[in-house]
Amino acid sequence: MLKTIFSQASNLIYGCMGLGGGWDSTEYDRSHVQQAEEVINVALEAGITVFDHADIYTHGKAEAVFGEVLKKTPALREKLILQSKCAIRFADEHGPKRYDFSPAWIKSSVENSLRRLHTEHLDILLLHRPDPLMEPEPLAEALQQLIQAGKIAHVGVSNMHGHQIAFLQAALNRPIVVNQLEMSLAHRDWLEDGITTGSIQNRQMGYAPGTLEYCWTNKVQLQAWGSLAQGRFSGRPTTDTREQATSELVQQLAQKYSTHAEAVLLAWLMRHPIGIQPLIGTTNLDRIRACADVGRFTLSREDWYLLLERVRGEEVP
Repeated sequence: MLKTIFSQASNLIYGCMGLGGGWDSTEYDRSHVQQAEEVINVALEAGITVFDHADIYTHGKAEAVFGEVLKKTPALREKLILQSKCAIRFADEHGPKRYDFSPAWIKSSVENSLRRLHTEHLDILLLHRPDPLMEPEPLAEALQQLIQAGKIAHVGVSNMHGHQIAFLQAALNRPIVVNQLEMSLAHRDWLEDGITTGSIQNRQMGYAPGTLEYCWTNKVQLQAWGSLAQGRFSGRPTTDTREQATSELVQQLAQKYSTHAEAVLLAWLMRHPIGIQPLIGTTNLDRIRACADVGRFTLSREDWYLLLERVRGEEVP
């Protein structure tokens, strides 16, 4: 089953956080559904088959408008891999913003996501952020019940270190298949940890050593959120001289490889041999197509290091 789902998975993932309108409203209209339909169709045409949700995205509206599209065209469901995340709870009448791995909350979140998405199952359920109050055994039992009921096929996590994954995995009888982390040319602690070992620079890292290696050796697929660094190197205005210099290099490489700046940034992540799956979240249809061009070329080792050096502002140690 695991081999089957990932053999069907695209190298890019479409992140659906931008669907359903803004975060300042709990309502959506037909224009938001139409936007979701256009995004899904363009993404599929571009070869993107994995779609990433979370129960909190635009307060559930992202799942809802996506589900409207699936309800209208049920055959689409067989063409895509659908994943969603749960466990972040915003402040409400019961308490402050919090994380909740309790069995009751996980089960109700999955039920609500399935209802909004108009689907009978999620291909992957990701636990959105680590809950310090997690009790592994009850959580594992709840996840197993969801699997047995056919409501989720696989379990993943998001924003977890290797030791946290290992801790949870010890209670599960199914493999954790995904870990979703912030990874980009701008957010590089996952990479810098390895190349600055033994130096004073390493003390500045906000990253738990061994996470990359844990995922690699245990066949946990790494997915990168924030992969385009919010446009910092692909057209967003900036007064930061290092960002400007990096953006100039990205444009030069885009010309060299006859591609787009977005594709160069994604190619930098995907050049790593661990096989990172970047998430893109733009609702701009042309930008989705530009990102998909990443499948047409591979950065050379020299260009990969040149980008790293430029964004660091100095050569590697």
